[in-house]
Amino acid sequence: MSRPRIVIVGAGFAGYRTARTLSRLARGRAEIVLLNPTDYFLYLPLLPQVAAGILEPRRVTVSLSGTLPHVKLVLGESDRIDLDARRVHYTGPEGEGGTLDYDRLVLAAGSVNKLLPIPGVAEHAHGFRGLPEALYLRDHVTRQMELAAATDDPERCAARCTFVVVGAGYTGTEVAAHGQLFTDAQVARRPMRTGARPRWLLLDIADRVLPELDERLSRTADTVLRERGVDVRMGTSVKEATHDGVLLTDGEFVGTRTLVWCVGVRPDPLAESLGLPMERGRLLVDPHLQVPGRPEVFACGDAAAVPDLEKPGSYTPMTAQHAWRQGKVCAHNIAASFGDGERRAYRHKDMGFVVDLGGVKAAANPLGVNLSGAAAGAVTRGYHLAAMPGNRVRVAADWLLDAVLPRQAVQLGLVRSWSVPLDTASPEVARVPGGPGRGQPPGDGTHPPEAARTGPEPARNRPGGEPAEKRPAVAPPPDQPPPGPDVAPGPVKRTDRPSEGDS
Repeated sequence: MSRPRIVIVGAGFAGYRTARTLSRLARGRAEIVLLNPTDYFLYLPLLPQVAAGILEPRRVTVSLSGTLPHVKLVLGESDRIDLDARRVHYTGPEGEGGTLDYDRLVLAAGSVNKLLPIPGVAEHAHGFRGLPEALYLRDHVTRQMELAAATDDPERCAARCTFVVVGAGYTGTEVAAHGQLFTDAQVARRPMRTGARPRWLLLDIADRVLPELDERLSRTADTVLRERGVDVRMGTSVKEATHDGVLLTDGEFVGTRTLVWCVGVRPDPLAESLGLPMERGRLLVDPHLQVPGRPEVFACGDAAAVPDLEKPGSYTPMTAQHAWRQGKVCAHNIAASFGDGERRAYRHKDMGFVVDLGGVKAAANPLGVNLSGAAAGAVTRGYHLAAMPGNRVRVAADWLLDAVLPRQAVQLGLVRSWSVPLDTASPEVARVPGGPGRGQPPGDGTHPPEAARTGPEPARNRPGGEPAEKRPAVAPPPDQPPPGPDVAPGPVKRTDRPSEGDS
């Protein structure tokens, strides 16, 4: 008798936890298949430290095959799911197609950048959802500081060392906090000829920083940012973005070459393409994480609208904590569907949140106890070390080295601007010239060819399965020429970081 097959789509917090728990529960009695574009789980909460040069990229990645020895890893992105035939169609990293039949399906595809209809944002802003974007931002910030230090033009220098972050949630706050320290350290070693200083702006339409947190923690973060020199502007956002800067909603034009988009996330379009009942782009499930009418289909993480049993009538927010816990419950309920154990309804207890503000500064409320300063910093780093499923010693070693040695600020040139467009359903994968399964079309040597700018995307990248070829191309900014024939962007990937509640 053949073993039943369980297919898990996505290896983010929810998918990875589901696979790890199932491999322990199944004990070889079921075939567990994990479909993911790359071969690692990404610990997204530490991504701002990668962008700031504190952690090396591999420190926040955990090998899937190395930590899930009883799980079959299939590299690829899901294009389409045939629910009636119980089959997943996918495209591999080199453009090859494939299918996976299943007895149980777990949709844990995560989320993508949340876009707003603001002129110029899609063309000139970059998100912060994966390693490609973090590596690009680190190179870009370093390059802008070097160019600013080399010019005698005060206006050009000011624009290059001005950095605008939109979104004062967890991600945006941490990016601005770490970014200010990163650029200040560079200026300390190499002062600007014009005497200018790095300027970081943090914008949000909310009335306070970190609106998801307790007001006391919000005030702590706001105070740390302002004392560090971050220009915090609440009730303000971007009205229009151009190559030369951004027009704010209060009418001010800010000259800048850097716009980081951290306004939140939206569920992966794959969930909407199934044609099942949805709740704001998330697949509706019952408290046991099963899709009504499709008992063989489970969903968890950002892709699922899970009823919040602690707050009847609402759904659990898109956070890393919920995704991680839902993955465990999902695994137990899948095992129960095969007669092993009892089903569990997803319930949660808030364990608190942590926000790393760089250096020894942080804001945290573990178990409801509000902390700030060095104590919060110690709790925050301890929490991350405990939560990471691997690489703990390497991360701790990088933190120690950062505390005693000057930070390295060099451009690696692995990820270019055009390879990490904001408007994409796959922020975990950097675009490459030609893309998988497609040859390199001729270019004119000035702009990258069409495939190099966007690369092909599976049909699942648009709700309803609209082919990627119909989408407008994202052209590179003038200061970002395409790579030469011997320069290729690094192949890097992200998993689903569940929203602005990452802890």
